[in-house]
Amino acid sequence: MRDFDKSNDDAVMGKNAVIEALNAKIPAKELLIQKEGQVDEKIKTAINLAKSQNIPVKEFPRRGLDDVAGSRNHQGIVLKTKQFNYTHIDRLFKSAKKPALIVAIDGITDPQNLGAIVRSAAAFGATGVVIPERRNAGIGGSVWKASAGAAARIPIAQVTNLVNTMGLAKENDFFVIGLAGDGDANFKNFKLFDQSLFLIVGSEGKGLSRLVRERCDQILSIQITNEVESLNASVATAIALHQISENR
Repeated sequence: MRDFDKSNDDAVMGKNAVIEALNAKIPAKELLIQKEGQVDEKIKTAINLAKSQNIPVKEFPRRGLDDVAGSRNHQGIVLKTKQFNYTHIDRLFKSAKKPALIVAIDGITDPQNLGAIVRSAAAFGATGVVIPERRNAGIGGSVWKASAGAAARIPIAQVTNLVNTMGLAKENDFFVIGLAGDGDANFKNFKLFDQSLFLIVGSEGKGLSRLVRERCDQILSIQITNEVESLNASVATAIALHQISENR
């Protein structure tokens, strides 16, 4: 029996999602349309967008689409995305114009959160984003969609070891900041906005991992009015990036 519990993150499925992905010009291999399926206005729109971007359009049997999408809920249309071309971490550091700002993630597995973080990083002029290979979401179709195309506008590096990369950041004169709710300071009393900053965002559930936290130069929190509430990781990142941008 085939397992459809997990969708394929190298594919965007569903009429609205595919149209949004094509409008965002997500790098794609091909557009797959269900053979002998109903071709309504939305599917016609997707086909026209794909053809305008020279993306091949192919008919596929329903069962084949189920396998490609990893789900039966594809509405007869699937966009297969290309493998993401990551920037080498050395190149990211070397191309950084001082004072630079690099955003790194630590344990964020939700593609929607990662896409939103990438979008915020691009919006506030970050030099790039760093993603560890293990225990983190990678750049796939869901992240492309959530980033609203920002993944194509900002360099993104994938590294094997975030702690080692923090060491490289310090060697390249970056001040390493961890973002956590129990930080020993907040952005209102932070004094090093004129320095190159390496900002690390932890997962919503576990926060920063122990080794990452220990290697940070400082742990900062975002001051909120109601201490009972907590912030989504991508929202906290956006606020932190705004604070940095406003103070530079």
